[in-house]
Amino acid sequence: MIIYGIHSVLAQVKSKPQNIQRIWIQAHKKEDRLKTISELASKHNIQLESVSKEKLDEISNGNHQGVICVLQQDQTTTYDMASIMQLSLANNKLILVLDGITDPHNLGACIRSADAFGVDAVIIPQDRSAQVTPVVHKVSCGASQNMPVTVVSNLARALTDLKEQGFWIYGLAGEADEDISSTEFITPTVLVLGAEESGLRRLTKEHCDFLVKIPMLGTVESLNVSVATGVSLFEVRRQRALQGL
Repeated sequence: MIIYGIHSVLAQVKSKPQNIQRIWIQAHKKEDRLKTISELASKHNIQLESVSKEKLDEISNGNHQGVICVLQQDQTTTYDMASIMQLSLANNKLILVLDGITDPHNLGACIRSADAFGVDAVIIPQDRSAQVTPVVHKVSCGASQNMPVTVVSNLARALTDLKEQGFWIYGLAGEADEDISSTEFITPTVLVLGAEESGLRRLTKEHCDFLVKIPMLGTVESLNVSVATGVSLFEVRRQRALQGL
């Protein structure tokens, strides 16, 4: 498994250097952040190699910003459902569920927003969904290295388990009657967003306690899912900040 791009590699070196097998840096490329990566790699005794731009282009399709990080085998596996269930309800935890986001760029952007707004964990389905790939790592700007991301084989079962644990499930749907700004999110919360085109699947909707919407004032009917994720998470955190949570 590789990750590439300055933000992603720098985040990996800072947070989990023990998972790194080696780092390739583009020869003769002058960039202060690449120098920082090199210094950190040396500090942690990580194998560092200076290679040609052509070699990096071949590995990453040219979108590497001068650096590629090779991870140790099996170090990109994230979290299981049991770890999510151990989250303390006393602290009003916030979980983001992404139901069938197939574009890795959107998934990466959603995870980046999750990190920015203090989400405790992200859940994605195993099927009909993008998974955490090098593209997702890069787009998330390193957030995917630190955010617990759990892949589940049965999303409906996962939502049921979370309900039994005391979480309230809120699905974002354009046809909902209730605006997100008039809904309170001061209890342990699961926020569910659906696929780019079709939104939440029927079964997923049925497992939500409430459906809410982002009010749209212009001519467009919906937002890109990554934008909607950022807007929704901001509103949740805004409300919680007002309550001192």
